[in-house]
Amino acid sequence: MSQAPTREVARRVFAREFNDASHTFKESDDERAPVYLLLPTGERANRVFLVGTLTEKEDVGEDDEYWRGRIVDPTGTFFVYAGQYQPDAASTLRDLEPPAYVSVVGKPRTYETDDGGINVSVRPESITAVDATTRDRWVVEAATRTLERVAAVDDEGNEYARMARDEYDLPVADYRETALAALEGLDETDELGGDIPPAEP
Repeated sequence: MSQAPTREVARRVFAREFNDASHTFKESDDERAPVYLLLPTGERANRVFLVGTLTEKEDVGEDDEYWRGRIVDPTGTFFVYAGQYQPDAASTLRDLEPPAYVSVVGKPRTYETDDGGINVSVRPESITAVDATTRDRWVVEAATRTLERVAAVDDEGNEYARMARDEYDLPVADYRETALAALEGLDETDELGGDIPPAEP
């Protein structure tokens, strides 16, 4: 039987919480052990699943193509970077014309800025054009998962919540408010998405 590792669950997380995360860790000394981003609501994320509006794209590579995409959800902005090691995602970014709804599955990446801060981005495994209905469904799912994590954050058996309390001095209740505001926003016209035609199937 193959001992190939199973793929990690892709966590649904809003941009605000994702961008607040800065701590990464491994759970073993194995060189190939997965690297996790610790979410402030007390969950580990080796992969993330996000849906939003691609508002900008730019080839920031010098010798080779290296695409940066700016993707906006109801709470903030994700940045995705795709180059020669993510050929499918890079090709999709190259071909898409903003604004467009997209879904992204990818791995969190952190890097330290010159002033000592930590920036978080996504290295996409896949980028897919989607329609407004898919975006709205993701907002509901991401809000539900966020509210579940917030509700479980004081559970003494939740080791990742304990780790998050140690690593971050952040009011977790704020993420609850963010999730509820995102849900309320679905009842209103999306400023960015109001005039976006549905993606081609």
